[in-house]
Amino acid sequence: MLQIKLIVIVVLLSSSLVFAGVVDFSPGLLRYVSAKWGSEAPSRLQNWRDSVLQRVRARHENQTPSAVFSRDDLQYINTLWNKIPYYTDLKHWGVDDYWATPVEMLGSNGGDCEDYAIGKYFSLKELGIPVAKLRITYVRAQSISEPHMVLAYYPSPDADPYILDILTDKILPASQRTDLEPVYSFNDEDLWAAGAFSYKGKSSQIRLWRELLEKMDKESQM
Repeated sequence: MLQIKLIVIVVLLSSSLVFAGVVDFSPGLLRYVSAKWGSEAPSRLQNWRDSVLQRVRARHENQTPSAVFSRDDLQYINTLWNKIPYYTDLKHWGVDDYWATPVEMLGSNGGDCEDYAIGKYFSLKELGIPVAKLRITYVRAQSISEPHMVLAYYPSPDADPYILDILTDKILPASQRTDLEPVYSFNDEDLWAAGAFSYKGKSSQIRLWRELLEKMDKESQM
C-alpha cells in the first residue's frame, strides 16, 4: 500500500512540473478573468489545465518516452481547441486583427484562426514538445479565399509536417493539404519564409507576436 502511495506521489509531482507554464493560473488571474468575462470563464481555463494534466498522466501511464509524440497527442489538442466558438476579430474584439492569448480566448469563449493556432502551440509546449518541432504558420487557404493560420508539427527537421487546423479536426501531412499555400511561419525563437528552410530572422520581428508575449507575461504576474 505504501509503495502504491509513493508511486502516485511521484506521478503527481512529475506531472506538476508542467504547470510552471501558461496553465499555472494564479488566484489573481482567475479573479480577473471572472470579473472581465463572467463567472463561468475561470472554469474554461481550469478545464484547459485539467485536460493538459490528463494528457500528461495518460502519457505517463502508457510509459511514453518524453521525446516521443504521436498523432494521438496532436489530435487530442487539436480537437480540444476546435470546440471553442469561432468569431472574427472585428466581431469579437472590435478590431481588424487581434492575437488573443490562450487566457483571453478561453475567458471570452471565442477567437479566430490565429487564436486557435496559438492555443494549440502553447498546449503542445506544455506537453513537452520542443519549440523546434512547432511552427505557427500563416497560409492562404483556398477553401475560404482568405489569409489563414494553422499550427505545423515537424516530427524531424526535414519531415513533412502535420497540420493542426480549425477548418478540420482531421490532422493531415502538409503535402496532403493542397488547399493551403504557406506564406511564413514562426515559433518562440525564429521566423521562416514560405520554404521550410528559408530562415528570415527572429520571431520578435512580428509585432503582434511581441504584443502577445507581453500580454502573457502580464497575465503570469497577476
